[in-house]
Amino acid sequence: MSGVTCIRPHRDFVLADCGDSAVRLTSLSPDAEERWQAVHTVAAALDARGDDVAVTGIIPTYDSLLVEFDCAATTHDAIRALVERLIELPAQPATRGSRQFEIPVVYGGEFGPDLDDVAAHLALSPAEVIRLHSAHPLTMRCFGSPGGAPMLDGPAFPQPVPRRTIPRPHVPAGAVAVAGRQAVISARPAPGGWPVIGRTPLTIVDPSTEPLSDFRPGDTFRFVPITAAEWPVYEGVRHG
Repeated sequence: MSGVTCIRPHRDFVLADCGDSAVRLTSLSPDAEERWQAVHTVAAALDARGDDVAVTGIIPTYDSLLVEFDCAATTHDAIRALVERLIELPAQPATRGSRQFEIPVVYGGEFGPDLDDVAAHLALSPAEVIRLHSAHPLTMRCFGSPGGAPMLDGPAFPQPVPRRTIPRPHVPAGAVAVAGRQAVISARPAPGGWPVIGRTPLTIVDPSTEPLSDFRPGDTFRFVPITAAEWPVYEGVRHG
């Protein structure tokens, strides 16, 4: 994999070729928030172009951006040059126009089988884990796996939460999980190693619709505890 390093007066980046049809931009800022803002500014500028059929995918994460392209229509050099021009744009707040969503969650029991283990690890009661998880809005940083899962900042737990020693072969859609200093809502059924503390009855991703998800990076999520008896009120509802 070849690479080109780009140094800017206030922001440092690395551009690297990825295979025959992608280029990765990585921010080297020492500040995590600046890294996220920088790559999402470039992603938004790429997305705003809209008419560039050579660019087939734009995938921003916490500090990197993968730009996928049709290698029969353009080259790594052309894509790197395009990204370098966009790096020069003034940084825009990635949270501009962000929205807050309320996510109902049934915590514990069959809906959150790892709640007690997470509470024990944190030396907290399950009720305190729920309180901290639902106390403040959490910012969505990017989409994760399985496809469309909103990756969020974690709640203000006193320490990071380890992943499960043995991953589960099946985690249902809507599972609300935590690991490290992050939180996530599972968009589709899939194997998973993150401790599951609850589950939402909402539909997070609908493959039959466009867009697949109502959420975007920069949105905030406020988790609202509900009882199992309230599950049917929200079941299958698509949040938007």
